[in-house]
Amino acid sequence: MFRSIRDSLSRTRNTVFGQIANVLGTGDITDETWEDLEALLIQADVGVPTTLEIVEALRARVKRDGLYKADQLLQALKDELRAILNINPTFELEEPRQLTVVMIVGVNGSGKTTSIGKLAQHYQNKGKKVILAAADTFRAAAIDQLVIWGERANVPVIAGQPGGDPGATAYDGIRAARARGYNLLIVDTAGRLHTKYNLMKELEKVYGVCRKSVHAAPHEVLLVLDAPTGQNALTQAQKFKESVKVTGVILTKLDSTAKGGMVFAIYRELGLPVRFIGTGEKIEDLAPFDAATFVDGLFS
Repeated sequence: MFRSIRDSLSRTRNTVFGQIANVLGTGDITDETWEDLEALLIQADVGVPTTLEIVEALRARVKRDGLYKADQLLQALKDELRAILNINPTFELEEPRQLTVVMIVGVNGSGKTTSIGKLAQHYQNKGKKVILAAADTFRAAAIDQLVIWGERANVPVIAGQPGGDPGATAYDGIRAARARGYNLLIVDTAGRLHTKYNLMKELEKVYGVCRKSVHAAPHEVLLVLDAPTGQNALTQAQKFKESVKVTGVILTKLDSTAKGGMVFAIYRELGLPVRFIGTGEKIEDLAPFDAATFVDGLFS
């Protein structure tokens, strides 16, 4: 049985957000309450700008609604956290069409290849005919890893030679999908180049091939972010967003970190929706993100 979002948040819940619940559990609201809340939110990787915005909104709400008990503030905090997670544009991957093309981007080590295997399994279970393209041609290991995950998910993988043109591999994937009647193509891309080439320029080439070959493609560009890297991941994300028009995030390894607050920074500072959360190591451990479930899972 796959792990749920709530299960994957156990470490976060038992450490940082559990402390927040304790701080806001009893007594009156004092200056110390605000100081403790601010420190804990930053510790949870919510990020300084988002934390200050949350605390300011809560102070205004306390004054407006005449709240004075700390436990009243806990419910208000949950409301504010849910409000941050209200970015929910149409998820094009779910739209019916003859061929949907999805680019997956992210730095090496973020769990990109694993997430592609999980995504392939997830949509195959939903009735999609899935095919993968190994366009991270700059690392032979990346091609091999994707082939292994393709076998686990029982989906075909279009791969070229190591060191080959990643744009050509993406194009071959599109041609194969059309010829064989597949309706979802997931394209892996490089996360780091050990060559003279500029990573973002190479990604832009793959993006351009998809755009020219299929109407409105790539329909989604999903950025894989590694939760334990915390605020550093946001800097990475900004660069990817500028180059290839990232549309959403897959957050990995959340079960191995206490810093689940990064989700709020992704929404607030990047303006991107989280689409999936990796909840464990098995191929089934990928959960569609649900804001209400996520916020509730942080506290109870």
